[in-house]
Amino acid sequence: MNPDRNDAPQRDRNDTTRPGRSSATSLVQSSATRPGQSSATPPAPEGALRIAVTGARGFVGSAVCRAAADRGWTVHALTRADWDLTTGPWPDAPEVDAVVHAAAAVSDWGPPAPVWRANLTGTRNVVATFPGARLVHISTASVYDPFRPTVQAQESEAPVRRYLTPYAASKAAAERALSHRPDTVILRPHAIYGPGDRTLLPRILNAVRGNSLWLPGNGKALQSLTHIHNLTTATLLACTPTTAPGTYNIADATPLPIGEALRTLLAERGTHPRLRSIPHPLASAAATTTETISHLTHRPHPPRLTRYAISHLAVERTLNLEAARQGLGFEPAETSFRGAGDW
Repeated sequence: MNPDRNDAPQRDRNDTTRPGRSSATSLVQSSATRPGQSSATPPAPEGALRIAVTGARGFVGSAVCRAAADRGWTVHALTRADWDLTTGPWPDAPEVDAVVHAAAAVSDWGPPAPVWRANLTGTRNVVATFPGARLVHISTASVYDPFRPTVQAQESEAPVRRYLTPYAASKAAAERALSHRPDTVILRPHAIYGPGDRTLLPRILNAVRGNSLWLPGNGKALQSLTHIHNLTTATLLACTPTTAPGTYNIADATPLPIGEALRTLLAERGTHPRLRSIPHPLASAAATTTETISHLTHRPHPPRLTRYAISHLAVERTLNLEAARQGLGFEPAETSFRGAGDW
């Protein structure tokens, strides 16, 4: 079970549009510029902003588009049907006040090259396309050290030198590439969930076997989870020119033990599996063995248990939110699975 947001390799993390399909502009009432049209955008009304959102058909990108449109902002919702950001800068980009870069490739399995193209090359092309706009880059808490617990991590603790997956390594490289860009905000959420989630919740449900859900560790490891509403709130705050550029952890107000969180979520879905634990050392050894076999046999899909998943589920992964509170004015809500039966 991967605690990150998407398990689809070679595709935008937050953009499920396939080339040739319709754009996400229908998701919001916006004045999105399409390729071949004039890129001139009229000034936004006083107090409103003009923003572009990459990965606009995905979980995070679409939520940001809706939230911004609800505020009366002009939203340019960009999908791969509009612009494959791995191929180069977009020459017909609209003039905007801010760009939210939510598109990425996320996978803890498969060839690394497409992940690096999407996450590093793609980020560089977004920078080149919108040189004068504030950039809000949706990164990940996976940039913290996967080989030790993350305990109330502060932003200065990442990136690190080694990672378990191309996803984490490429996202860390993208952060480094942005380190000297002015007017840039980097957000690091962890385990995003909520209405519209097509990845984390399905993986949790698929992990239930019979009436049991097996977890590496004892189920007591504290986790900072991130409701999609908290992330969209932080993202819109980050777009506002009065907030401070910088790197910010984003999560719900209070961490929860992973076992308690899963029980509550599944109960809201009407299921009550028994949580069973696998000792951490045994789970790690089993994951190493199954990964080796899968690599040797060229299996296209990851094994049910990976070292990456264990690194997030068996040990504490909590984030310090003080920087976001001070720099963005971010006041997160508590974790809530209310309505999860309809997700």
